[in-house]
Amino acid sequence: MASTVIQENLQKIRERIAAAAHRANQSVEEITLVAVSKTQPAAAICEAFEAGLRHFGENRVQEWEGKRGEIEDLSATWHLIGHLQSNKATKAAKLFHRVDAVDDFALAQRLDRAWAALSDNRRLRVLLEVHLGQEPSKSGVAEAELPVLAEKVLELPRLELAGLMCIPPFLENPEQVRPYFARLRKLRDQLEARLGRKFPVLSMGMSHDFEVAILEGATEVRVGTALFGARTPVH
Repeated sequence: MASTVIQENLQKIRERIAAAAHRANQSVEEITLVAVSKTQPAAAICEAFEAGLRHFGENRVQEWEGKRGEIEDLSATWHLIGHLQSNKATKAAKLFHRVDAVDDFALAQRLDRAWAALSDNRRLRVLLEVHLGQEPSKSGVAEAELPVLAEKVLELPRLELAGLMCIPPFLENPEQVRPYFARLRKLRDQLEARLGRKFPVLSMGMSHDFEVAILEGATEVRVGTALFGARTPVH
């Protein structure tokens, strides 16, 4: 049986997602909950899987390598949601089903080549991470450079560009974060108009602000602390 705490937390999160989706006139089935499992042990991930979660997000290639042997047999979708250095792109392509934080073309090219080498007819789903908060510590493509990057990534045959993601500044009041989510949605809409195609995924919103993200059109929310509790620092 899954941990009672994780089960209870997941139930509360799902209720909050459903309420926010209702307010946004959006189907709750259109919103994917990605459990942020970085720093969590394999046992906690197994418990979350038993509770019904199927999407998990890891930040670091090396950390995931260290625990994947215990959980890689789970029928789950593994997202890389942290910044990826180009020199780790080949390894990431082998380990993850989705890369949600592509922020430059050199990285995209390496992922494309690595995925092609896997002799798999499928394409690797990627999202472009947009830098919205002007924080030096955050990664992401600049807003002005987003259209050109998207055009180039669309030309890569083994990548499927599905949408955008962002990590806005942490602000205690979720309503203060909401303009960043609205901005990402607007950038997505502009991109669709410019390129004449749909980008259905907006990955935005975390434990303390995912409800306002849903109100602004989020289709994927990344929740860690609200599900697993406070993280254990990784040294």
